[in-house]
Amino acid sequence: MGFLDVLFGRSKPAKPDLDQLFALPSAAITLQAAIGFTPTGAGSVCFAAIEGGAFAQVQQEVRALLDADSERGGGPVEFIRDTYGYAWLLSGRAPNELPALVSDLHAVNTALQDSGFGPHLLCSLVAFHDARLRPLALVYLYKRGTFYPFAPRPAPRAPRPGNKRDNPLELQAKAVLKDDPRIEQDLTRWFPLWGAPGL
Repeated sequence: MGFLDVLFGRSKPAKPDLDQLFALPSAAITLQAAIGFTPTGAGSVCFAAIEGGAFAQVQQEVRALLDADSERGGGPVEFIRDTYGYAWLLSGRAPNELPALVSDLHAVNTALQDSGFGPHLLCSLVAFHDARLRPLALVYLYKRGTFYPFAPRPAPRAPRPGNKRDNPLELQAKAVLKDDPRIEQDLTRWFPLWGAPGL
């Protein structure tokens, strides 16, 4: 950070470190031991979709890469566009194959970054649940190089349905994980991912 950055209050964004994703298996052990949450086997990557031949080619390459791996035991791979216009790649594995799922997500992020689409990567998530099937995700913010927990509450049927978060569960997950993986300390960056594929 230069002198002018300090003077004008600008901060340099953290350089994305995709290898941070490999901290997820140890985080999963901590979550299971401390609060009873286990992986569901679902994970996804969110990116700003771009129209064009180059991006379509990267999508084909990523699908081919993960589909080839699915022939060796991985799950299905889906591309999904959400209601906000963002693109998601959803990968599925058996719940006990979290390291393989993390490798899938890392491969997708790396392929997009190496093809020049790194600025369009937004986040990756891995889904967990407990014995009561309460959902919890660990979300990796690509541009921040940090994780945060996101716990949506099931929408009530009546009288006022709507999106709600289980903030106490999110803070509990933050507390038990401490800083492994690196947790986003700015809670305003803990964006809700309503309807995220895999969650």
